Amino acid sequence: MEPSIRPEGSAEGLGEGPAAVPPDRVRDDPWWQIGLATVGLLIRAFLRLRFEGLENIPDRGGAILAPNHVSVLDPIALALGPSRQGRTVRFLAGAEFFGQGKHIVAFGLRRFRQIPVRRGMADWGALREVAGVIRSGALAGVFPEGRMGDGPGLLPGQKGLARVALMAAVPVIPVAIWGTQQRWPRSAFRWARPFRPTVRIVVGRPIAAAGDPRNRKDVRDLTDRIMAEIASLLLRAQASEGR
Repeated sequence: MEPSIRPEGSAEGLGEGPAAVPPDRVRDDPWWQIGLATVGLLIRAFLRLRFEGLENIPDRGGAILAPNHVSVLDPIALALGPSRQGRTVRFLAGAEFFGQGKHIVAFGLRRFRQIPVRRGMADWGALREVAGVIRSGALAGVFPEGRMGDGPGLLPGQKGLARVALMAAVPVIPVAIWGTQQRWPRSAFRWARPFRPTVRIVVGRPIAAAGDPRNRKDVRDLTDRIMAEIASLLLRAQASEGR
């Protein structure tokens, strides 16, 4: 079954409602400023981040970053790129992680205003609300594979990203990430040489989202195009490994 997107403030009581679009600029969001000065500094200390194609991320306006997923560290590493342009990123994350009381993960997701995804249910109303937040100017992040991979290849693309993009009528920006898995792969955190592995993040050109989110062919065509672009970018990121 397809996951449904349930924004903050839904019946699940996960936080603020979607009526107020979260701040899009780092300068307007004190929690992002704190995060960049702490977690961001730590990530840069242990990972050698190399970005390519950041100019493909618009300075303002709604868009969706669509990266492959090889590590727990991917969202943080990727978010440090747009932050150079002063933009925040709102990743879609499992709703179950938002409601774990005082758990540090739940606290961080709520404070950084990430977007909950309720899995296993179809809810077009919730999808429209999230699409509205993105269309209003948020830069969102969605992993089209739907889960973390454990190898150099891509998992099959899920249809949720394409549906959100088509409903929001915003561009999808394909992204390839490679290197974070050296420190924290799917299995577990790994402390091994190199002590500061190089992470390459290649950002592709925006893909226009045009079509009907309820039309299976339109959704599949966009999904296939997104995954093909990510695969091409991933080859470039992997080819640069060791340089």
